[in-house]
Amino acid sequence: MIYSKIEEENVEHMVVMLILLREHRLFAKLNKCILFQTQIHYLGHVVSKEGMSVDPKNIKAIMEWPTLSNVDDFKSFMGLASFYRWFIRNFSQIGYLIKSL
Repeated sequence: MIYSKIEEENVEHMVVMLILLREHRLFAKLNKCILFQTQIHYLGHVVSKEGMSVDPKNIKAIMEWPTLSNVDDFKSFMGLASFYRWFIRNFSQIGYLIKSL
């Protein structure tokens, strides 16, 4: 993955990378090379010039989680959702409020 703020710089980085690959007798698969994307899906996240966010399809399970009816359900939900705490504003306060219900 090569990231550059401007297209010309990106081309320069690709040339350097291709030279290094050739020098070390390594190859890139053409069908895996996608150039000049404005955003990519990478390891469950969406990376773009705005920053990094959670891939919406990965939070589907959280959005469709059934109504919590007991403490064990709450613990399971928080375990699953805690990975996304970096992307959910006021995550700890929301968890506290839900727990107190």
